[in-house]
Amino acid sequence: MTESTDNRDSYPPTAEFAAAANADASLYQRAAADRDAFWAEQAERLHWEQPWTQVLDWSDAPVAKWFVDGKLNVAYNCVDRHVLDGHGDQVAIHWEGEPGDSRDITYAELLAEVSRAANYLTELGLEAGDRVAIYMPMVPEAIVSMLACARLGLTHSVVFAGFSPTALRQRVDDASARLIITTDGQWRRGKAAPLKEAVDEALYANGDVPHSVEHVLVVRRTDIEVPWTEGRDLWWHETVAQAAPEHRAQAFDAEHPLFILYTSGTTGKPKGILHTSGGFLTQASYTHHNVFDHKAGQDIYWCTADIGWVTGHTYIVYGPLSNRTTQVVYEGTPNFPDEHRHWNIVEKYGVTIYYTAPTLVRTFMKWGREIPAAHDLSSIRVLGSVGEPINPEAWRWYREVIGANSAPIVDTWWQTETGSIMISPLPGVTAAKPGAAMSALPGISAKVVDEEGKAVELGETEANGYLVLDQPWPSMLRGIWGDMDRYRATYWERYAEQGWYFAGDGAKLDADGDLWVLGRVDDVMNVSGHRISTAEVESALVGHSGVAEAAVVGASDATTGQGIVAFVILTAEAKDTGDALIDELKAEVSREISPIARPREIHVVPELPKTRSGKIMRRLLRDVAEGRDLGDTSTLVDPNVFEAIRASRA
Repeated sequence: MTESTDNRDSYPPTAEFAAAANADASLYQRAAADRDAFWAEQAERLHWEQPWTQVLDWSDAPVAKWFVDGKLNVAYNCVDRHVLDGHGDQVAIHWEGEPGDSRDITYAELLAEVSRAANYLTELGLEAGDRVAIYMPMVPEAIVSMLACARLGLTHSVVFAGFSPTALRQRVDDASARLIITTDGQWRRGKAAPLKEAVDEALYANGDVPHSVEHVLVVRRTDIEVPWTEGRDLWWHETVAQAAPEHRAQAFDAEHPLFILYTSGTTGKPKGILHTSGGFLTQASYTHHNVFDHKAGQDIYWCTADIGWVTGHTYIVYGPLSNRTTQVVYEGTPNFPDEHRHWNIVEKYGVTIYYTAPTLVRTFMKWGREIPAAHDLSSIRVLGSVGEPINPEAWRWYREVIGANSAPIVDTWWQTETGSIMISPLPGVTAAKPGAAMSALPGISAKVVDEEGKAVELGETEANGYLVLDQPWPSMLRGIWGDMDRYRATYWERYAEQGWYFAGDGAKLDADGDLWVLGRVDDVMNVSGHRISTAEVESALVGHSGVAEAAVVGASDATTGQGIVAFVILTAEAKDTGDALIDELKAEVSREISPIARPREIHVVPELPKTRSGKIMRRLLRDVAEGRDLGDTSTLVDPNVFEAIRASRA
């Protein structure tokens, strides 16, 4: 069964956890007393080659400059300094390949690998400011490539290895990348899928239209046949692996562009989100240390994200390595060869901090608690959640089944654009509430406001509003690559008068002033003049013991403006009793939220359409609900899901 036995409203840390925690309540006071001094103190966690003269220059708002005139090298901060401090023998990465192969890489070995890659990229003629596209699965060379770029001041653009050749070409062209680093193929559920072939397809995609790519550097991973262009294509093992293992890092300006990461835009043209070096690394390091309570040399940390998404940039590569973390990096899917894979890995390495997405937690719920129960998960002491709001039912299950009813959960709200965590409980301080993001971290300022920008009142039943950030923060995006007008229009136009960043998310404050994120504003439905969030209705549905996962959309309705249409996946134990079950679920939503939120239709489906990062594609479900032809389904794990959904509606 999915229901939890522990139904408290809030979960304070134990006295033992609080006593040993990295963060205490004084952080909030210090940040409130002097914001600039607070961020200067956080920046001091890093090694600076040249000190800054000013913490923040906001004179060219909405483009910030943080740690003005400061110089540092991001890769030096993530690798070299730990080796120089005598920690070269500490494992940086426990790498676990999907087929079962594994590698342990120490900080000294990582430094040698990154140095070789930096030497070879220099040999190719790449210079600071050039762009490099990285199109790779979760192999160690992907992380080495990112760090080598950071070391040389090359701006990397990581393209998720599940994206199509068209998506890759779009991103390569937009950033004018001179080099693509890829693998021959990638392992997916025991099969080798080609990747280098997709690169060739991307580069020839537009016929004779020229592109900026001079070389393609290929890591051998699956030993499948690859197309080859002499002179352009290069094997990693014949080039990088032969280069010298020593390289001297040089410092770059704090505002030097570190990476571009593309995120889907409403117009269909991806937006290249630009992040720079000093402020990004400061906030990545600070948040990783305090939100996950990470203890260097003691913890074994595992973030299950992919480097193709921002979570992989900030909480696999830059944040953890800057804090001398020993971490697990896993190449494959959570159910290969079977549903025990994640828990086998937790046991094998003694994982203490585990950070994953709500959609995966709900998948584990669907598979049943007997799977994690078959393993010793007692090493886990902190759990994290990222990607979308986690419903209270999944939160409680996660804490009880994976966290032995004691591990604090940090439910983190942030975005590609914010660069690192903005709103989250602090595990040694906050009495966390299931499903609530709680409050902005020390040094961060967020508000919930109405259309006009007036603060919503605490605990009003209709106190839903828009989440805005009213102060600049160190890891904020510095623009959209090549399109500053779009940057201003997308993020700053709605509250231009106040000078606030609008996140695109709805939120509410409860009677205690704690913040609940309600999902994207386009995931907020308007039913008969009432704003109802898809997350709230989904949470009510998943609260029913028979429902494993739910996705809700607002479909146009002649009477109410929008009608609520729900798609649900049942748990393994649940019986589909047809109309009786549907009526029961509708009643549950009425009872949990209000009769206004009662869904117009509920469809029981075998699967939900998800992107490879685990996000449910509600836009496509809306098309199904309104009987429209589907748009682009290329980013889905399984585009055939729709046939099953259509069949369920017939």
